[in-house]
Amino acid sequence: MDLKDLLSFIAVATERNFTRAAEQLGISQPPLSRQIKELEAELGLQLFDRNMRPIKLTNAGRMLLEHSHRVVGAFAQLEEAMRRLKQGERHQFVFGFVGSTIYGPIPNMIRRFRDTALNLDIDLIEMSTRNQIEALKEGRIDAGLGRLTFDDPAVKRRVIEHEPLVVAMPNGHPFAQATAPLRLEELIDETIILYPSQPRPSYVDHVLGIFQDYALHPHKVREVRELQAALGLVAAQFGITLVPASIQKLRQEDLIYRPLAESGATSPIILNWRANDQSPAITALLAICAELEVFTTMNEAPGRRTERHWDTTADAGGDRS
Repeated sequence: MDLKDLLSFIAVATERNFTRAAEQLGISQPPLSRQIKELEAELGLQLFDRNMRPIKLTNAGRMLLEHSHRVVGAFAQLEEAMRRLKQGERHQFVFGFVGSTIYGPIPNMIRRFRDTALNLDIDLIEMSTRNQIEALKEGRIDAGLGRLTFDDPAVKRRVIEHEPLVVAMPNGHPFAQATAPLRLEELIDETIILYPSQPRPSYVDHVLGIFQDYALHPHKVREVRELQAALGLVAAQFGITLVPASIQKLRQEDLIYRPLAESGATSPIILNWRANDQSPAITALLAICAELEVFTTMNEAPGRRTERHWDTTADAGGDRS
């Protein structure tokens, strides 16, 4: 089994069709079919259920696909590192980030990281937390900044901050006149607009989980694809929404924000990185995060928090949390 076998296997597993996979690889279909059969013979395992249409991965195939992405990603990362070393280029450090994380402490963290890591070209790519996990394993990014906790042995994580949630509501809403923080139980009769609707798990599940922690179940929930859509519907008086407190920096004249009474109603900002990455860049980044944690912990109110963990083998997709 070599890299060529893995690339061919990934193509078939992705396309779920030998003909389309062969076209993608620029070869004819019969040699590709023989190559996969020889790979299965070498492993002594069937990788595809060919009786299904489209073809389907077996359990062995799913395991091989997960590890193949890691191997191919590591090889591509090694090639890029060697190319940069040969050309004497500065190294690139790429963050994946969830859009809602950049309104809190993250810009300050990245500025400090840039000042510390003078030999790095730093770039940011917006992607969901789940996609960050895959991108880390494939070597496409070096660190991720997300809001959901996914369990994966190839990835380590660190919570930078438990950010309080606030209620966003339209001008003129009865809650807008409240002088005390709102309680979750006061919200259950409201239409609660949450994002993103698909796929799951997402920030929707995190917020609904907070209600469940307090034995509450909102009577009407409306799901939309993005934060901006949720805020737009709130401004148009279709309901209310719960967002991280730093979103208040997106000033809109037709929106009012009010705090929640429950100290456990928070959304974490999580740093993810490869478990085997002990580079000076990651060491420096973790040191900066430790300083940020001290600051944010001093400013957090004590209270219960339930950390929700998700499995990376759940349905994949482009959630934005």
